[in-house]
Amino acid sequence: MSFRFIDLFAGIGGFRIGLERLGGECVFSSEIDKHAAATYARNFGHAPAGDITKIGAEEVPDHDLLCGGFPCQPFSVSGKRLGFEDARGTLFFEVMRLVSAKKPKAVFLENVANYVKHQNGETLRRTIDMLESAGYVAKWAVLNASDHGVPQARKRLYIVGIRNDLDGGKVFAFPEPTSAVVKLKDILLPTDSTNAQRILRDDITITKPDVSEISVRGPNKPIQIGYINKGGQGERIYSVEGHAITLSAHGGGAAAKTGAYLVDGVVRKLHPLECRRLMGFPDTYQIDPRSQQAYKQFGNAVVADVIEAVGKKLVPILTA
Repeated sequence: MSFRFIDLFAGIGGFRIGLERLGGECVFSSEIDKHAAATYARNFGHAPAGDITKIGAEEVPDHDLLCGGFPCQPFSVSGKRLGFEDARGTLFFEVMRLVSAKKPKAVFLENVANYVKHQNGETLRRTIDMLESAGYVAKWAVLNASDHGVPQARKRLYIVGIRNDLDGGKVFAFPEPTSAVVKLKDILLPTDSTNAQRILRDDITITKPDVSEISVRGPNKPIQIGYINKGGQGERIYSVEGHAITLSAHGGGAAAKTGAYLVDGVVRKLHPLECRRLMGFPDTYQIDPRSQQAYKQFGNAVVADVIEAVGKKLVPILTA
């Protein structure tokens, strides 16, 4: 059986890819960034609606699942009402506005892992309280993409709310880490395709040239083996026998946004097409032709494989 979902703060469609793999049908999407929206339209055949704050609930189709990677914004700390007034002016308010109006069976949200510590935990507590006050059993977990078949260390907060009148809220559990062993080298392009990503510097230091002692199973985490200059942000070099570091939409250094890796004796950044694979997007996905936009869009995206893993736990509830 299929289920209907809406894709808020859609970016370039990581939620949509993961949920469509499970038979989900996207009936509405919204994204304010024009470049991300153009990439989304190129791949899914229609442009997402724009600013969600200007879209009435009546314009949004009924759906079983509301999902989205909403930006982190502070709630009001002047009161302890834990209701709409505390969230007003934030984009989480827009999520709750639609939840209250449409009453989907479930809510599936993503944010940065630091959301857990934001305002000493108060932001997450109010987020959960608001979902529960709206009639949902809410649970959260920090999941690492490295544990779900993707060779990228990317920890993110996932929040799931299941409507009180459904049995699933009591039994829902986030997915356990898989036993799969994946390495960065498994997803790399041929060396002759990545000449533009080479880092040609005279201040490169390799401290661990031999990583053969790593077991066949290998650690599902990044393995630093050297550095550029003084080894600051964007200047650390990693082995392809381990995992990539977290892709970022921002950041500087010689290997900004992807980190540096020793590949076939050459130190280089990752290619945008390799970033596509690290986010769990299929090779058929059409990326922005401008590399800096592509890096930014993947750095802001959600890992489709993790969305799929959590989604598998939700499907029985959504289709019951």
